[in-house]
Amino acid sequence: MTTTTIQVSRELLGDLKSRKMYDKESYEDIIRDLLEDTMELSEQTLINIKKSEEDIKAGKVKTIAEVEARLKNEL
Repeated sequence: MTTTTIQVSRELLGDLKSRKMYDKESYEDIIRDLLEDTMELSEQTLINIKKSEEDIKAGKVKTIAEVEARLKNEL
């Protein structure tokens, strides 16, 4: 393993510390998890997210109560 030093702001350091699942979790593990989260999204998933965001902006949404009522009627 190669070791390197990076400079981060105190604010970013605080953000990284707040993401620790346990005290001895390394910053490398935290950064790796963050990177994996962005790499796991397929191109189709990103397209679907963008479309969903557009639908939300256009008001094409249903409340939970509306969805529940529809499901009850379908049963």
